Amino acid sequence: MVATFVLAFLLLQALPGDAIVARYASPELGLTEAQLDELRTVYGTDQPVWVQLGQSALGFLTGDLGTSLQSGAEVEELIASALPSTLALASLGFLAAVLLAVGIAVAATFSGAEWLRRAFRSLPPLFVSVPVFWLGIVLLQVVSFRLGLIPVINADPLEALVLPVLTLAVPIAAPLAQVLIRSIDDTVAEPFITVAKARGASPRWLLSKEVARNALLPTLTIAGVLFGELVAGAVVTETVFARTGLGRLTQEAVATRDIPVLQAIVVISAIGFVVINLLVDLVAPAIDPRLRKAVHA
Repeated sequence: MVATFVLAFLLLQALPGDAIVARYASPELGLTEAQLDELRTVYGTDQPVWVQLGQSALGFLTGDLGTSLQSGAEVEELIASALPSTLALASLGFLAAVLLAVGIAVAATFSGAEWLRRAFRSLPPLFVSVPVFWLGIVLLQVVSFRLGLIPVINADPLEALVLPVLTLAVPIAAPLAQVLIRSIDDTVAEPFITVAKARGASPRWLLSKEVARNALLPTLTIAGVLFGELVAGAVVTETVFARTGLGRLTQEAVATRDIPVLQAIVVISAIGFVVINLLVDLVAPAIDPRLRKAVHA
């Protein structure tokens, strides 16, 4: 986490431009160069980089994430107001992606017709190649403007979530489905499945009792890695659908070079990534008893 914090700070400092100039040098404000220098002193951007790094690190350790250079608001207040919306979008998007991936994988493996199995197996490569912003715009055009199923303006909270969730779920479902299909294929080829079939086990019993548990572990591992995709997808999705959230806050902070906000979002995302992968590592032994034996050995 320390390396992530320092690297993020140095990369953000290397960005071109001056946030004070971007925010306050508008001719409409009429500030002089001396007044801009006073603002740099107030926000601490005139200090050497190593001093700013130390002040920023000390602030994070004490729970002070700094002040937004763009709005002047406390960064923790901005994140606290944006985080619930992003969490709701990411949670529902991930749930929809899991359901979509499981449906594709089961259909691609157990459909009766060969052409149907091939058609479902071609969906993950197709989904992963679809740009998120393009998918969001197409859904808006078709579902909202052409069909009129979901209003763009004055939609209730549930309606407003449908299209962003679909936009976020499709690209995440693609790698999940790909890994799940491969895991099911490998499990079906195992000798114990052949023995179970010879003893008269039905396809439904094999899927629920044997195949699903053995195929779940690789999928769970890739699901933890996909947290980064959720964060990146939220930036695009919230921008396309004009939703408030961490993604929209990130896009605005990048546009205005608001380093304190960007620094806080990067570090919080890194913490989330670590926590989710830790949870995956803790859950994995409960699914596969062989991992518990490896740990005890």
